[in-house]
Amino acid sequence: MTDMRTPLKKVTGLGSAKDGTTHFLRQRLTAVANVFLISFFVILVIALQGADYASFTEALSNPIISTLLLLVILVGCLHMKLGMQVIIEDYVHSEGLKFLLLMGNVFFASIIALASVVAVLKISFGA
Repeated sequence: MTDMRTPLKKVTGLGSAKDGTTHFLRQRLTAVANVFLISFFVILVIALQGADYASFTEALSNPIISTLLLLVILVGCLHMKLGMQVIIEDYVHSEGLKFLLLMGNVFFASIIALASVVAVLKISFGA
């Protein structure tokens, strides 16, 4: 069996991360989902324009609307995280700073998603 790696490649252990295709597909899948979800969100905002708080909470108490709104939040935050990850990996060259920024990206996207989900659930359940 012939090993096609160079001696340097064998020593450093560098090679494919085997993650690029999965990341690419996730980013494209969330982008396609966002087309429909953001369209729903825009229609919801237009429909509720000028509505008072009671009308707004009544609309969000509908399980279909609140579920779709939660999907808008979660898919949007995941798409944001994936996009920022690509930007950080491509343009930040210091490994330490790259690690900190990638960690911050995950925390930021998670905090935004969690806070938004809690707000929607609180409004939809009338708490």
